[in-house]
Amino acid sequence: MVVIILETVEKVKKNRDDVKELCANIMEIVSIIQNQLSSHGDTAAVKFKGLCEDFEGVLQGILKAVQQMQTEPRGFRIRFKEVVKLGSVADAISGHRFRIQELRSNFLLMATIDINLHLHKALSIGMSSSLPPTPVTQSITKCPLPSRIFHGRQIILDTMHQFFKQNLGKQHIFLLHGLGGSGKTQIALKFIQESSSCFSDIFLIDTSTIETIDTGLKNIAETKNVGSTADHALEWLSNQPEEWLVLFDNADHPNINLHKFFPACTHGHILITSRNPGLRVYAGSHCLVSDMEELDATELLLKSAGEDITPGNKGTAAGIALWYLPLAIVQAGAFISKSGALGTYLDLFKKNKAQLLREQPTQSHSDYAWTVYTTWQISFEQLTKEAKTLLQLWSFLHHEGISEEIFSRASSYKCHSYSSGPSEEELCEPIKFISQFMDPAGVWDSLHFIEVITELKSYSLVNFDPDKKSFSVHPLVHSWIRTTLTDPETCHYSMVAIVGMAICGVPNQDKLLASFKLLPHVDSLIRGNRNVKPDFRYEYGELYWWTGRLKDAEQLELAVVQNRRDILGDDHPDTLHAMASLASTYHKLGRLKEAEHLQIVVLEKQKEILEEDHPDTLHAMGNLASTFHNLGQLKEAEELEVVVFEKRIKILGEDHPGTLRAMVNLASTYYKLGQLKEAEELEVVVLEKRRKILGEDHPDTLNVIGHLASTYHDLGQLKEAEELRVVVLEKRRKILGEDHPDTLHTMDNLAATHCRLGRFSKAEKLYVGLLAKHKAVLGDNHRDTIQTMGNLAVTRQAMDGTGTESETDSTSSLD
Repeated sequence: MVVIILETVEKVKKNRDDVKELCANIMEIVSIIQNQLSSHGDTAAVKFKGLCEDFEGVLQGILKAVQQMQTEPRGFRIRFKEVVKLGSVADAISGHRFRIQELRSNFLLMATIDINLHLHKALSIGMSSSLPPTPVTQSITKCPLPSRIFHGRQIILDTMHQFFKQNLGKQHIFLLHGLGGSGKTQIALKFIQESSSCFSDIFLIDTSTIETIDTGLKNIAETKNVGSTADHALEWLSNQPEEWLVLFDNADHPNINLHKFFPACTHGHILITSRNPGLRVYAGSHCLVSDMEELDATELLLKSAGEDITPGNKGTAAGIALWYLPLAIVQAGAFISKSGALGTYLDLFKKNKAQLLREQPTQSHSDYAWTVYTTWQISFEQLTKEAKTLLQLWSFLHHEGISEEIFSRASSYKCHSYSSGPSEEELCEPIKFISQFMDPAGVWDSLHFIEVITELKSYSLVNFDPDKKSFSVHPLVHSWIRTTLTDPETCHYSMVAIVGMAICGVPNQDKLLASFKLLPHVDSLIRGNRNVKPDFRYEYGELYWWTGRLKDAEQLELAVVQNRRDILGDDHPDTLHAMASLASTYHKLGRLKEAEHLQIVVLEKQKEILEEDHPDTLHAMGNLASTFHNLGQLKEAEELEVVVFEKRIKILGEDHPGTLRAMVNLASTYYKLGQLKEAEELEVVVLEKRRKILGEDHPDTLNVIGHLASTYHDLGQLKEAEELRVVVLEKRRKILGEDHPDTLHTMDNLAATHCRLGRFSKAEKLYVGLLAKHKAVLGDNHRDTIQTMGNLAVTRQAMDGTGTESETDSTSSLD
């Protein structure tokens, strides 16, 4: 029947994609049956009998539909198209496809059921052998040995041994939880091997389903001759005061209440392996089973590959280790053992990742039936549609630092008819997805989002960091998710939109910190392609600007300016806004003449279109003044800054951020003009207000501290300057990172103060670090690089006593 169906689809080349998913699932079921029969023979035949009968019935229905379309008089090809897409037969095909998907999930789950299903039979065979009967003092229910190449995990094993040796006067329950393929069952089996003499009886129960749990408990009752039901087994365990151990293996299904299968007593030992960290509520202790240590992972790879553990092989294996996930390592080792491709495996893996992680090794060191990708697919099939889609969208983000905030901020995005951003029609799909997490009033429903996340966490497909309040996905899982996509372009499109919408939802005062959080995700979404769709290039460029990635910002902003000029014209507010952003980037890059040219154009057009007191006009005036300042045209800068300051204090008031920014810029110009007391007076006022309103760590507060430090420096109040600059550098390193332009600027200024105080060793250390960063980021010929080289040379001369002190000091006054 399968062959006839597949041959029919093969004939109809044009329409094969219409039933592609149906045929793929059929063939996967056939593959599962073949693998299980070859591995477990009669046991698999009995286990799969009922499911195979269901499978045959569904195939007969599909075959009937295929035969029906073949008998139609209007031509096979035309009728096939109608059968798949139209009419009652098409509905039947759709129904068959859904049933096949259900069957596929059932086959996958059934294939994980341990052979303890037939434990009693196995025990009977063993006890009726020709060997003389031996008194049985301990029952171990068909508990397999750990893998022959088991390696590492000593910290977890030590924790387990210590826990089970405690005498707490209550049941000892220990949970091993983690991602599928992380080695939970192998650790449990290794523990049992090492400590079997400590327990009177050891029972292994496959906990995949309610049925397998019931079967496992019945086997205990029959083994101990105390009855034939699960209740009989639980009663016997409750009344058996000796040190028994029950291993509940593969307790993965989140909807199974495992507690009702625990013996109701205060003694005994229970060990659980599960993908569900939620089972920690039962455990007296638990361990997250995650990636292996590098050394252990390397040696496991070489063992599984049959390679000698030599220094050279260790170095090669360390590069392969596949994020130290045990099942992936063992699969890689099996392939290397077969192919001898130790030296070339990494290159092969990069190009054929999905194929290699799906490949079932012919030779295996354990009875585990599934590959890396298949074991995750089992979990994926159990998820709701919402959870599946969310996980698939995450595959286009960076695998770490994913937060609810991205989606909640995107939910507040509003499409405006006057905006040059994407239209509501273009954002239909992402808005539709986001709306699933909003209540009837259109407000973000955090509880519903948490429920979906909890579903993903219950299979260990995602992890949560409570300190950072962010989620992460194992790198291999992150890569595997892409293989589940039927429409990757739409998923990518939606995630580009959601992140762009989220950037729009960030308040101005939070832009800097939010930009650093979102930066890895934007990098992941763009991946070198600047022509992203939907068009949130302006928002992405703004994010790069805030994080100091100015070259990246420039590339996006140039495209935005050209696009808006073409569509909206030169005088449109959105075009002028984009030009102003590009000018600001030129300013930061030190390309002041290019910035000046754009800013003059923007200011003239703003004056024409808007009033002199309009915020956009004042903003443009302030930016041009800042460029004049840095070009040394200080009188022109002062003239504009006085106007901006007076208008803002009149319109906005003394405490408004815009007014305070204007005061800082004017103070900076006074500083450059040598009017240091006037500069100090303004800076002290601004610092007091910003500390009160924004706090000590806010970037705007740090900026004004830096300006005041420069003023103190030139007034000769060097101790005060040094104290302030040390504070600013420490905070900027922590908040912005070592390579951010503002951090480098502060290093430069602090080095100058150290020189003035005669602390040349401290200054030299800062200049050396600064020079290396300038060369890497700006190049050898940039003015900042050349200036730093000069300062370092003068500092070293001063240290040798062969020269005099020299320093340069600069401040920024960008509005």
